[in-house]
Amino acid sequence: MMKINQPYFILNLSPWPILMALNTFNLMISNIMIMNFKFNMMSLMNMFMIISISILWWRDVIRESTFQGNHNFYIMNLIKFSMILFIISEMFLFISFFWNFLHNSLAPSIELGLNWPPKNINFFNPLLIPLLNTIILLTSSFTVTLTHLYLLNNSKKKTIIFMNLTIILSIYFLMLQMLEYNQATFTFSDSIFGSSFYMATGFHGLHVIIGTIFLMINLLRMMKLHFSFIHHISFELAAWYWHFIDIIWLFLYMTFYWWNN
Repeated sequence: MMKINQPYFILNLSPWPILMALNTFNLMISNIMIMNFKFNMMSLMNMFMIISISILWWRDVIRESTFQGNHNFYIMNLIKFSMILFIISEMFLFISFFWNFLHNSLAPSIELGLNWPPKNINFFNPLLIPLLNTIILLTSSFTVTLTHLYLLNNSKKKTIIFMNLTIILSIYFLMLQMLEYNQATFTFSDSIFGSSFYMATGFHGLHVIIGTIFLMINLLRMMKLHFSFIHHISFELAAWYWHFIDIIWLFLYMTFYWWNN
């Protein structure tokens, strides 16, 4: 670490940024190959490299923040600001999905028979699995808030209990989403309706998987006593991300499920 009279922590040289950049570029090429030649070994190796580099990079960040104490309040505020920018970028990604759906549903093309949903597509009842999934995600948002509350009160046992409950609810949501996909009478290829629905809900499901992994890692760190009531930024960012996922699902439910019927 360089000795400079300033409040910020200056990193040593790290191989992870350049390696992640190269593998992200390879991921783009792999996606093009998947579209033309289906899944191949290059794509599998590329995903393995990205996951491995991410784990090693996050290991360094945990060591610098938790064990070396290099993350002061200036650094934590910068990390929080970075997370806010990331969530905003994710928000614009989902705005594009909503824009696509509303554009095609409010003015259906002549190829769809000027109907929305298109003829012969039997959509889900919004009061069954979709409503249950909404209740599950809202409950998980409540439990993750309770987890944060008990963490601030330095109650380790209750913190771990509600963290486990949040993870169980997220896994239950994913299982119901898979059940819904299996029961669907239309596919990704069934007109713009099918592709719009599966793109939006599929990307949300991917974010739920990422958020669940994020929460699991934080649960492991809680059990290893990495957090205190004043220094738990990793969990705080995970909670922000989880609330963002919940809000996106509410909009998905209101537009793709309820309003669509």
